[in-house]
Amino acid sequence: MNAETPPGDILDRLSATLAARRGADPETSYAAKLLARGPDAILKKIGEEVAELIMASKDGQATEIVFEAADVLFHVMTLLAFHGLSIEDVRRELARREGTSGIAEKRARQAK
Repeated sequence: MNAETPPGDILDRLSATLAARRGADPETSYAAKLLARGPDAILKKIGEEVAELIMASKDGQATEIVFEAADVLFHVMTLLAFHGLSIEDVRRELARREGTSGIAEKRARQAK
């Protein structure tokens, strides 16, 4: 991969890799081990990584913010893979919301 590779491509590749790790030998990869441990383990990691992202943001260190944000995305995508979902499912939802006021979208959810 180089600097010209569009960001979506890496997310698609990561999503495919995580899907392939479902049911794989937990001794073969970190993702397979996390997926085998189930949603509670994945959610715990998401919480830890979000806390680290918050601290990096408070410190204002751009490099650390990017590093921790990547960790958060990886673990969220691992959770998606656990549930048989992918980054494409998230893209579709974001596309559905595009052009809708965040305030209006939130009101519509609360009205249900």
